[in-house]
Amino acid sequence: MLAYTLKRLLAGVVTVWFIATATFFAMHNVPGDPLLNERAGSEAIKANLESKYGLDQPLSTQYFIYLRNLSRGDFGISFTQENREVNDIIREHFPVSAILGILAIVFAATGGVLFGALTAIYRNRLPDYIIMILVILGISVPSFVIAAMSQLMLVGINNMAGSTILPVAGWGTILHMLVPALVLGLGTMAYLTRLMRSSMLEIIGSDYIRTARSKGVPPSRIFAKHQLRNAILPVVTVLGPSIAAITTGGFVVELVFAIPGLGRYFVQAVQQLDYTVIMGTTVFYGAFLVFMVILVDILYGFIDPRVRLEK
Repeated sequence: MLAYTLKRLLAGVVTVWFIATATFFAMHNVPGDPLLNERAGSEAIKANLESKYGLDQPLSTQYFIYLRNLSRGDFGISFTQENREVNDIIREHFPVSAILGILAIVFAATGGVLFGALTAIYRNRLPDYIIMILVILGISVPSFVIAAMSQLMLVGINNMAGSTILPVAGWGTILHMLVPALVLGLGTMAYLTRLMRSSMLEIIGSDYIRTARSKGVPPSRIFAKHQLRNAILPVVTVLGPSIAAITTGGFVVELVFAIPGLGRYFVQAVQQLDYTVIMGTTVFYGAFLVFMVILVDILYGFIDPRVRLEK
């Protein structure tokens, strides 16, 4: 168990190093100059800025300085936000994205498991048809379209009610979080529903389920102890990456609903060619995703007694 965990952690470190390296060289090959703005009014000012941010050094030197700072958890100073460290940006705004992502994954996991089990139980009947149509829509329709439509619906509902039932945008209360979290989790919910349905159908036709029924085991116990517990294993497998993807992938939702999360600042950094913010948030997101994958791999062995982690 310990050897397996250490092996996975080592693979995770290598993966994060690759992400950091790829991001560094990709950003230094992007067309444009982050210093070509109102601050670099002359060549002298530009030279001073390049010296301040280390851009006057050879690329190899910049790379090793970047890795050295990264090993200490230092992502550098933002190019566009005066004297503001990238660590502070992540520290201040990632909790907002995390809260939104956790609420979204709760919606996605709960709805995916329940709707998936329901479609399997009522296979080829009306509930199955209705839910699967909604699943196809949830997978195929882009999140920004769903977000825009949700805002229009909220405006209409609030106008009909004559008051603000649910805020259209902003952040601050649980009411501000509900609709953005639901929109953010819809795609994952649809995917988990389809995955749970397939797994549940396979379990329902298993020999041990027929044996349990022949022994007179109550249907509720068969469902909870045998069907649901075994059918949920594929869902747990993809839940870790899904958590990371939802938590770090709400860029569009945060922009549409004016949520001050890290994704919103990442998009602004891309628009402004803020190298340090882009590289810092990318490495942070990558490390978070790797950590969640490793965590799920370890937990999977405890959930399924048939799985034993190899040394």
